[in-house]
Formats: sequence, structure tokens, C-alpha cells
Amino acid sequence: MRIFDRSLTIFTLVMAVGAGTIIIGFLAFGTPIFSQFTVGLLGKYLCFAILALAIDLVWGYMGVLSLGHGAFFALGGYAFGMYLMRQIGAQGVYGDAVLPDFMVFIGFETLPWYWRGSQHFLVAVLLVILAPGLLALVFGWTAFRSRVSGVYFSIISQALTYALSLAFYLNALGFGGNNGFTDFKTILGYDVQEKGMTAALFGASALLLWLAVLSSRYLLRSRLGLAVLAIRDNEARVRFAGYKVENVQVAVFTFSAIIAGLGGALYVPQAGIINPSVFAPIFSIEMVACVALGGRGFMYGAIIGAFVVNYAKSRLSTEAPDLWPFILGFLFILTTVFGQGGVFALGRFIWPRKVKADPFKTVKEEPHKGVG
Repeated sequence: MRIFDRSLTIFTLVMAVGAGTIIIGFLAFGTPIFSQFTVGLLGKYLCFAILALAIDLVWGYMGVLSLGHGAFFALGGYAFGMYLMRQIGAQGVYGDAVLPDFMVFIGFETLPWYWRGSQHFLVAVLLVILAPGLLALVFGWTAFRSRVSGVYFSIISQALTYALSLAFYLNALGFGGNNGFTDFKTILGYDVQEKGMTAALFGASALLLWLAVLSSRYLLRSRLGLAVLAIRDNEARVRFAGYKVENVQVAVFTFSAIIAGLGGALYVPQAGIINPSVFAPIFSIEMVACVALGGRGFMYGAIIGAFVVNYAKSRLSTEAPDLWPFILGFLFILTTVFGQGGVFALGRFIWPRKVKADPFKTVKEEPHKGVG
């Protein structure tokens, strides 16, 4: 099974050269082009690209539109945020070596049981994988076994992330309520604000995006991947052939949720905050729009779409905050109606290629059918 074809080789070179240039330029020169703010912003864009890739895996390749993948991204962020909050320790405002500041302020006397062990880095990484993975496994198994599909699956996935957003706003849940987690200090003993840590987080995000593309391509070119594409094209025929369609759907859905959770874990230290707003349905819808604009079923297009949309959002949300939602909605409708392959297909629709007739191509005439 060949994985490294021309497209993946080009993507690998672009990622290696681009990330290497940014990291070296930032550490060696630190010019305005490679400022700490810019590198941190690009790192967040990489995390959004990872989430877009996870959405494209289930929507573009399996044909299941999920409007709740932001929940898996947020769960991964909260899981790693627990580790970051425990690293503050006595450096916090209240000086408690065990309880984070928000727990002391709210009135917690002991650390909740689900926080135990979160001060260890390896435990945090395990939680980043298990939290979104188990939720996706349970949710996917319930939905796919019940033959929920199409717009109904989209609605209940959106309801899932909305329910989680309401739950995480509660102070009693022990995740910071409305304020969430912030004021991070160290990772593995190193200052989060140091240039070296900023470069390391950016490099880790670029590496994770590359690994996500590599693993997704390996999955799609395996026998499981062929089943995924067949389910997208004709689910009923795959069931008739004797395949357990729901098992394939659950496996891919869970895998994509883990990818999203890992992206969320790297996003949190670079953003410096995680709160329930990441669970908001509008965030998941924006990421679906990124995939649509880049071209679903084209993972590199999803990555490009994440960069373009989030860059435009950063610029337009400050210059014209009232217009940005309308612009995004207009582009989403435009690409959905006229170019379902994204902006690339939209370009082919506007400027269709003229195909020259082949003078050497002969047309085979059908035999004359008599009447009788």
C-alpha cells in the first residue's frame, strides 16, 4: 500500500520547510515577521487545521456531517488544561499547592476525584486521548447502531456540543465555569511564555498536523478506508454485501474525535485560555464552513480552508465584526450550491476549461435495430 505519493511528498516538504523557516527565523532573528505573537497565531491556525481535517474525515470521506466536532476539540483542550492548572501550584493567587485558584474561590475543599493524577504529563496525554475518544465511541455507537444518519445525525451532534457547553458553564462541575482555565505558568517545568516554548508548541502543532494527514491517508487506503468510501457512495449496497456498516462508522468517528482532541490539547497553551465558548455550536459550524470552502473529500483543501477562514476572521472580526458572519455564510452557500468541491471547484464553474475535440477519436455507431 503506497502512502507517500506525489501530493504527500509535496505536503511534507512544504510543512518541513515552512515550519523550519518560521522556527529558525523566530528564534534567531525575532523580526516583526516572526514575532512571538505571529508564531503563536500560526500555531493556533495549525490546531484549527487539525480539527478541520478530523471533520473532513467523517464528512468528506464517510459522508456523515458532524456539527459537534468542536466538543471533541474542547474536551482535549480541557483535559490538557487540567494539567496546566495543576502546574501553577503555589504560584497561584491563593497559594494553594493542590487546588487551582478558581476552586479555592468557589469554595472547593478537596480536589474532585476526576482531577486526581492530572498533575502528571503522561496522565494528561492519556486523558486527552480518552476523553474525546470515549465520548465519540459511546455517542457514535448509539447513533450509528440506531441507523441515525443525514440531517438527523447533524442535529443530535449539534445538540451534544450544546449540552456540554451548558454543563461546563456550571461552577459546581469543577472546570472553572464561565471563565474556564487561564493564567498558565509552565509545561514540563518550562515557562509557557518563553520563546523556546512558543517555538516548541508551534513545531509540535505542525508535526501533529503532518501525522494526522499521514495516518488519515493510511486509513483511507486500507481495507477499512475502502469500506468508508463505499459507505459514503452507497450505504445500502455495503450492508447488502454483509459488512457491519455501523462498526466502520464508529471506528472512523472515534479516530477523528481523537485527532480533534489532540488538536485542542495543543491549542490551549498557545491560546492561553480554554472556556465553554469552544463548546458553542457556532464554533463547530465555522469549522465545517472551513472544510466546505476548502473542499470536502480533499484533506489538503480542508487545511487550506482552515487557514484562510481563520485568517480572514482575525482580520475582519476586528475591522468589520458585524459583517464577518454574513461573509462566511455567503461563501458557505456559494461553495455549497455552485462548487461542492470548495473554492477549487467553484473556480472551475466560473472559468470552465475548454476541451478540444480529438480528431483521431472515432465514434462507435450502434447497430441498426430493425422493426419487427
